[in-house]
Amino acid sequence: MNEKLQRKIKNLEGLTRLPAKEFFDFLQLREEDELLDLGAGTGYVSLPIAPYVKKVAALDFDADVLGYLEQKAGEQGITNIETVVGDFKDIPLANGRFDKAVASISLHEVKPLSVVLSEIHRVLKDDGLFLCIDLEETAKPSGPRVASDEMEEAIRRAGFTIKETVQELTRIKDEPVYLIVAQKNQ
Repeated sequence: MNEKLQRKIKNLEGLTRLPAKEFFDFLQLREEDELLDLGAGTGYVSLPIAPYVKKVAALDFDADVLGYLEQKAGEQGITNIETVVGDFKDIPLANGRFDKAVASISLHEVKPLSVVLSEIHRVLKDDGLFLCIDLEETAKPSGPRVASDEMEEAIRRAGFTIKETVQELTRIKDEPVYLIVAQKNQ
C-alpha cells in the first residue's frame, strides 16, 4: 500500500464521528433494499449498513481506497458490497436502481451541487429516500461547506421533498453536522 493511500485511510478512519448505525433509523431500512453510498471511502456507511440490506453500491472516485474497502469487507465476511469507481456528477449506475442513497460528509466537496443531486435523483426509485449528512457552514470553516438551508433548497430543486432535517446532529473536528432526509418525488 502506498504512502498516500495510507495517509488517506488514516485520516478517514481517524475522524471522530457518530457511529453510522445512529442514523440508520432515518432510512427505514428493509432487507430487500439496494443502497447507494456516495463517497464510500473506507466504508464508514457501507460496512455497518450491509447486514441490513440486500445490496450496497459503494461509489468513490478513488479506486485504491475502494480496494481497501473490499479487503475490509472480505475480512468481515461481507459479500453484498459492490464497489464502483465513479464521479458523483456522472454516476455510472442504472436509472431507478436504488431504494436508498446516502451521502455522508461528501457533497460539500462537489460543484455544481445541482448536477450531483440530479444524478442521485436519477438513480433512485420513485419514492426512494436520500440521506444527506454534511458539515454546516460556519463563520470560519476549515474547507468548502454548504449551509443546511442552501442544501435543503438545492435538494428540493432536484425533485425531492424534505422529510426531516436535524441541525447539529453531531460535530466533526468541532464543526456542526446536519442531516437531511429527502424523498424522491414521482
